[in-house]
Amino acid sequence: MSALQHAPLWTEAENLVLASKSEARRLLLAAVGLPFEVLCVDVDERVIEATLLSKGAQLRDVAIQLASAKAVAASAIRPGRLVLGADQTLSFEGQGLHKPASLDEAAVQLSRLGGKTHELWAAFAFARDGQVLAADADVARMTMRPLTPTFIERYLQAAGSDILGSVGAYQVEGLGVHLFERIEGAHSTIMGLPILPVLAFLRRRGFIDS
Repeated sequence: MSALQHAPLWTEAENLVLASKSEARRLLLAAVGLPFEVLCVDVDERVIEATLLSKGAQLRDVAIQLASAKAVAASAIRPGRLVLGADQTLSFEGQGLHKPASLDEAAVQLSRLGGKTHELWAAFAFARDGQVLAADADVARMTMRPLTPTFIERYLQAAGSDILGSVGAYQVEGLGVHLFERIEGAHSTIMGLPILPVLAFLRRRGFIDS
């Protein structure tokens, strides 16, 4: 059965294309009833990021450009289709942090983040036929409680390697919530896709009923 049959608000003849391998983003789109298919594309994120930062770009803009690059790349593979790209950056003390490569690296990141506030920028971009139709980003401010080395070790043992796929080495929908003292921002932004601005664009352009 086609996903379109389960999306009464969707007005397009074909599914939305999601240019992201994130499980959290897939869950968000499914929860709001958008029919989609996943198309992962190869984009050299670190090269794009380094180029932008060398020109003085802020991490908000880096997230937007990465989301746009993914959307444009996927739209070249799916001509005529509406494509959604997304990306997330973490800003801490004026620098960006990336997904940890190992649990040891995750422990170092958490030691730095403990007791302090960092920002998560979640960006989205819509593209069709190689042209960006819209792009924007939202921010969440995340304050971790002070973390002892013993707690970090126990947390990483419990959370396991799944957290290596998340910037900041946490997933707030799971054990990662134990790390925090205060969270300011939309849940969907923390999950990596600011869903309200995404839906607002789709309504404005007539892709979903308003």
